[in-house]
Amino acid sequence: MSEHEITLIGINEFSKCSNIWDMKKCPFTDMFRQQIINGDRFVYIYKINEEFVGEGDLVINVDDADYYIKKQRIYVSRMIVKKEYRNQGIGGIILDYLIEQAKSMGYREMALGVDIDNYSAVHLYQKKGFNTLIKEDEDEYGRFYKLLKEL
Repeated sequence: MSEHEITLIGINEFSKCSNIWDMKKCPFTDMFRQQIINGDRFVYIYKINEEFVGEGDLVINVDDADYYIKKQRIYVSRMIVKKEYRNQGIGGIILDYLIEQAKSMGYREMALGVDIDNYSAVHLYQKKGFNTLIKEDEDEYGRFYKLLKEL
């Protein structure tokens, strides 16, 4: 039987997230690192037998009022499960954990962005209560929804 847990990691373990996503290819890795150092990004890792297989982050002080309102709305970022572990419910477990963390931090709302064509993620977020569309947006990476959940 495999042992699994969700744990908050710090900057010293952040490089191990490369087991889940390609940190070298991601244009935001350095920004994420700096946010962790500043205390603005909380990285929660889903581990199976000490292997990093999923990640979900809570971020504060984001310079986008759609995503962050001080003491009211917190931003969910970097929700990702390693490819070979997808469709096993891990994303939902991480998201449930983040929802509880946000409540315990005193937030009343959570917001996130999801690519419009990422149907499985959109479905998961809707199932977990992210049912308010803040807006449909577009950046250099494509079209995405900004979704909101009240806690």
